[in-house]
Amino acid sequence: MPPTFPQQPLTAEIIAIGSELLAPDRSDTNSLWLTEKLNGIGIEVKLKTIVGDDDARLEEAIRDAVRRSRVVITTGGLGPTEDDITRKVAARALGRRLLLDEKVLDWIKARFESFGRKMPERNSRQAMVIDGSEVLDNPNGTAPGLFIEHENTAIALLPGPPREMRPMFESFVQPRLAEKSGSLRVVRRVLRVAGMGESALDELIAPVYLQYENPQTSILFNQTEVEIQLTANSRTDAEAEALLDRVSEQLEERLGKAIFSFAGETMEEVVGLKLAVGRYSLAVAESCTGGLIAQRLTALPGASKYFIEGVVSYSNESKTRTLGVEPILLLEHGAVSAPVAEAMAEGVRTRAGTDFGLSITGIAGPDGGSEEKPVGLVYIALADDAHTEHRKLNLPGDRNLIRWRASQAALDLLRHRLI
Repeated sequence: MPPTFPQQPLTAEIIAIGSELLAPDRSDTNSLWLTEKLNGIGIEVKLKTIVGDDDARLEEAIRDAVRRSRVVITTGGLGPTEDDITRKVAARALGRRLLLDEKVLDWIKARFESFGRKMPERNSRQAMVIDGSEVLDNPNGTAPGLFIEHENTAIALLPGPPREMRPMFESFVQPRLAEKSGSLRVVRRVLRVAGMGESALDELIAPVYLQYENPQTSILFNQTEVEIQLTANSRTDAEAEALLDRVSEQLEERLGKAIFSFAGETMEEVVGLKLAVGRYSLAVAESCTGGLIAQRLTALPGASKYFIEGVVSYSNESKTRTLGVEPILLLEHGAVSAPVAEAMAEGVRTRAGTDFGLSITGIAGPDGGSEEKPVGLVYIALADDAHTEHRKLNLPGDRNLIRWRASQAALDLLRHRLI
């Protein structure tokens, strides 16, 4: 078995506080940012929790986190209103008193005066600090943070707004935690695989990654690909990268060209780079995806170097008028067919005068399918000056997933041609 590095990283938990974060249209971006920063100093995040403005549930979350982890970070709930409960609940969970800090109160008053305003009385709540804690300055707001050493656990209470939380963490919390983590570094790498299912991929690569305790491997399936997430810990970034290189090389031997990304790049980033480096040009013709390939490619800076034109030919009339698809092909084979997909690819390439023409036609659903041509049937085609090829796909999922998976398969077809 390959050697492993015995030292284990400190473990951390992040608690994001606020009922607004439980709404369907909000996301906790603070935790993502904090995870990256903590990993960079050798601290591994084991759990993230979102808790609403609920005293009992928050107290339970803090008690459990302190019991489990060496580092606990909370974000949010440090404002002046009734629903800002983090200070009082954290004090209760830790069995400590909450005291008024006159220096903090004077600072908050002075901050309001600098704005030409008198401090509202309710803001005095922000001057309440947990006994034994260190107050963290907040030059970007009125809510100071708190740092507490409690029974061998470091606890940081940070404000929720990113413009306040991030500089506070980098200035006051990160240096303290870096001292605790010592020289250990945690480095992550994401490999992305196209054209394989999660089970088939795991069966193929398990004999490799099961040899290693370090790096650790996890497999995640998302809507268009499978991610292999590798996490290594070592004394230096260079040593951790070497561990990741060793496993990555063995995985590549087994997966070959199915791996399209070795550093978390998206499919469109990989394809765009290959087009740019080769000085190739591309035009796309889309039906069921409605311009999704064009949108993905043109979202990248510098796409104008290789992306020339995109056509959404949704109707049969558009396929004939805009792309030159012969009506007889539509009549004999239907719009969702290999001959029409190839004619679309050739037509858009001729129209734009590009090196490559890429096309998609299919049935995204939920209606429009039949026994002969069910929902999820998609044809993709790729044409250049010497060759035109197509692929027939039967894609699972709802309308959105089928469209995304079709666009991914089309870009992957082009990637293979560029290889």
